[in-house]
Amino acid sequence: MSVLSRLLDATIVLSFDRSGFRRHAASFRPEDLEVDLTGRVAVVTGANSGIGKATSRALAERGAKVFLLCRSEERGRAALRELREATGSRRLRLVMVDVAQPDSIRSAVKEIGADPVHVLVNNAAVLPRERGETSRGIELTFATNVLGPFLLTRLLEPRLRASGAARVVNVSSGGMYSRRLSLDDWGFQRRAFDGVVAYAEAKRALVVLTEMWAERLAGSGVTVNAMHPGWADTPAVQTSLPRFRRAMESRLRTPEEGADTVVWMSVCPRLEKETGRFYFDREPRATHLLPWTREDPKDRRRLWRLCDKLANK
Repeated sequence: MSVLSRLLDATIVLSFDRSGFRRHAASFRPEDLEVDLTGRVAVVTGANSGIGKATSRALAERGAKVFLLCRSEERGRAALRELREATGSRRLRLVMVDVAQPDSIRSAVKEIGADPVHVLVNNAAVLPRERGETSRGIELTFATNVLGPFLLTRLLEPRLRASGAARVVNVSSGGMYSRRLSLDDWGFQRRAFDGVVAYAEAKRALVVLTEMWAERLAGSGVTVNAMHPGWADTPAVQTSLPRFRRAMESRLRTPEEGADTVVWMSVCPRLEKETGRFYFDREPRATHLLPWTREDPKDRRRLWRLCDKLANK
């Protein structure tokens, strides 16, 4: 990376925006995505819109059988029709799931079946303006963005291992750079709820879990990595951050640009043994930019135990 590019990246705005993607893309290797996925199975959450839909399309275009995990049946069916028409693939399957609900995840895993899974993309996320809880009393942001990916990965672990060479890709957010792993009030029961803060803390927790999953699955043939997509113009941004979108609309990335690194991490042959890393625009990046965001090792273990407990609640 050139000195000028490093200086531009330091501004954040000129890195996370569309100009940053196009500048970084100048060094992308086209052959990294020239991969035939025929015979492989991919599972993508939040597949009916935005980055999830763009990822699903790219994987289907390369021959993969793709399970579209969606919460809304109406939007899921619309996405299924659109993707089948766009790709010509009949190997797309719609599975209904609410990733905030453990029982729903368990049902979805049964519907996916017992075949090996080669790619798992944990993409579904929420950024609510007001605090909410699931039917089990778990704060919604944590339940969706942290617990859901944890449980889905755990339940699919035998099928990921069975594939011989599987990849788990966790979609985080650049917002996590501003927060440290916080478990003392992870459910915002004592603090005033702030959706942006809750989202950033959840995405930080997801990156920590990524590193812990990578350690757990070391040597199994399953790699686990995380990424952040920059500022992409997705339906989630439109509904959850309307003022940010209005201010940045001309600079936001397309969903396809946001999904580029997800697809690259899912298929690039050069990443076969890379695990426990954090990527942005096809490059490994630091997980901490500010020293006070580093977590205590004890908190990492607490996070795993918390997720394990809540998954069985």
